Amino acid sequence: MSFDLSVIPNKNIVLAVTGGIAAYKSAILVRRLKDAGFNVRVVMTQGAQAFITPLTFQALSGNPVHTELLNPEAEAGMGHIELARWADLLLVAPASCDTLAKFATGLADDLLSTLYLATKSPVWVAPAMNQQMWAAKATQRNLNTLVEDGVHVIMPDAGSQACGDVGLGRMPEPEDLAYQVTQYFHRAQRAIAEKFGLLAGKHVVITAGPTREAIDPVRYISNHSTGKMGFALAAACYAAGAKVTLIAGPVSLDTPNGVRRLNVSSAVQMLDLSMQMLDEGCDIFIATAAVADYRVAEVAEHKIKKAGDELNVSLIKNPDIVATIAGQQKRPFMVGFAAETRNVEEYAAGKLVAKKLDMIACNDVSRADIGFASDENAMTVFFADAYQLEKRDLEKASKQEIAQQLVEAIHDALWHEIEPV
Repeated sequence: MSFDLSVIPNKNIVLAVTGGIAAYKSAILVRRLKDAGFNVRVVMTQGAQAFITPLTFQALSGNPVHTELLNPEAEAGMGHIELARWADLLLVAPASCDTLAKFATGLADDLLSTLYLATKSPVWVAPAMNQQMWAAKATQRNLNTLVEDGVHVIMPDAGSQACGDVGLGRMPEPEDLAYQVTQYFHRAQRAIAEKFGLLAGKHVVITAGPTREAIDPVRYISNHSTGKMGFALAAACYAAGAKVTLIAGPVSLDTPNGVRRLNVSSAVQMLDLSMQMLDEGCDIFIATAAVADYRVAEVAEHKIKKAGDELNVSLIKNPDIVATIAGQQKRPFMVGFAAETRNVEEYAAGKLVAKKLDMIACNDVSRADIGFASDENAMTVFFADAYQLEKRDLEKASKQEIAQQLVEAIHDALWHEIEPV
């Protein structure tokens, strides 16, 4: 099974591992959840530690493993309360008969059973046990109680078991469990979007306008970008419920209502601020800025005086902002723009792949009616192959209307359910 998990929201998963031979699958599950962008902390029962070491899970999750109810290193020694508040989902995989019984009866004699009672987050259990233990009346009674209490029970698979029996009781494969968790958060986010806005709860960072690359104190290299498209997108994203940070080059535009604006001049400054936004938890990065490809190798300290008919200025390549952000380990959903004068769609499709973007919008700036200074635009939108979405042609309209259509396209890609293959 393979599927793209790169656009899952940044959520916190507490993975609880109980005693059973299936505990080895949980190590793989940690890796799959981390690949999806989840933050994972692992809780292990004493029984689990008989099958696999905490060190394995610490290495895979990047976090200390929790094994004790009263941890002197935790805040006030109450590690279970900290974990209960931190979790967006408590996933117990594998879940043993003993754990199911504790949950069903409200027993709280170890870290996991106490955590179960203390958390407000959804609780999922993936039972794994001998087929006869699964079929036992007591086990089924406990499962019914948990379902009534709102616990989501992931049905075990059937097949050969470590004891030699054949039947129900195998823990599902880690890839399948990761997929189910992924789709749960997709559905939850779509429900929020329907109620509060297409991008509700998202932090959107947008770069807009040109950059200026100084030659000397009074001269610079720049381009004709006005920033109108980026500013229209900032307003549309805010209207869709997002928190919006606008990193703006030198333009003469009013800041959209509700948008945080950070002004820059050069490409290097724009990149530095963009990288800072990743530390703030950027979910969606939209690169509309027309960044200068080159900057002057050595900026003159004083104004260069006119002398002779020629002036030679050495240029060096500027950093590629969108490619740099897309190349980060914890990358946001990446939206690029391609402003071209010929072979527009061909160049845009190539840029989408080369820069590892999720989506790209391209337009023909050689057209006077939709060029840099125009109040109208027309675009073609391409999506990365993983989303299995057809390209969209956005007919000529005001940049505000185009911005709204782009927000809809971003929403559709973010919450498009990618079927396992």
